[in-house]
Amino acid sequence: MQFRRTFGLAMAAGALALATTPASAETIKVTLGLSGWTGFAPLTLAKEAGIFEKHGLDVSLKKIPQASRHLALASGDIQCAATTVETWIVWNANGVAAKQIFQMDKSFGADGIAVRGDVNSFADLKGKTVAASAPGTSPYFLLAWMLHKNDMKMSDVRVVNMEPGPAAQAFVADQNDAAMTYEPYLSTVRNAPDKGKILATTLDYAAVMDTVGCTPAFLSENPTAGKALADSYFEALEMIAADKDKAFEIMGADVKQSGEAFGNSAQHLRWQDKAANQAFFEGEFKTFSAEAADLLLEIGVIKQKPDLAAIVDTSYIQ
Repeated sequence: MQFRRTFGLAMAAGALALATTPASAETIKVTLGLSGWTGFAPLTLAKEAGIFEKHGLDVSLKKIPQASRHLALASGDIQCAATTVETWIVWNANGVAAKQIFQMDKSFGADGIAVRGDVNSFADLKGKTVAASAPGTSPYFLLAWMLHKNDMKMSDVRVVNMEPGPAAQAFVADQNDAAMTYEPYLSTVRNAPDKGKILATTLDYAAVMDTVGCTPAFLSENPTAGKALADSYFEALEMIAADKDKAFEIMGADVKQSGEAFGNSAQHLRWQDKAANQAFFEGEFKTFSAEAADLLLEIGVIKQKPDLAAIVDTSYIQ
């Protein structure tokens, strides 16, 4: 398949940069844990298009469920991870030290709760079964956040732990009363209106924001790696802007979607460039993290709040 001209030019520029990199430059190896979430896809693009390599990184992307991603960090199996802002609070509170270094995306309807046709409000969920990932994950937190905003508690529903993909598949197979999931799996429900509907998404409850973070040891031992990762991500966003169709094909292939289907999923989120990152960490990040920590403490996911200022390092996006 032929690359579009703009994409080809971007690739050529990347190749030229690689060719002019000093031979003595040392490539930094890093393994980054993530999932098939649409918002993480520019990391796949950065790898497939040679952007990471151009910035002196040898990146391995490893698919790990969010519920166990922190274990991979703690064991040293991975050095960095992509996950939601509140998840870093959970991990640090439970002894897995890590620092967020740049923001990737904000969900604008890409995360939500699917319900049966007879559920018209959160009050109607009382006593019903909701499929959601384990405590400490984004879907579990978003469910708690939505219930909290509607004067309800997690004890008001019966939670069945299922990962987002299986939760969506089970829902359209007539299992469970509701399901917490995200794109590209949420579109499984969008495309099956006879099975139910989407009660609410992050358009109604803005509580899903993703960042990349790494262990303090990795950042200390590799002082140029944090900026290289951030710059690679921002360059991937530029590549998407230069040739969206081709970029969507590459990113979609990673989750077995066509470029068109991937684009439909991507319209429900916003990737964040450097300027957006700088604004986010100065404002919304701080207020959201404080409220999220309070809720995590209330629902028993954490026993004490970590120092929120110590789990982020914005020097890499300056």
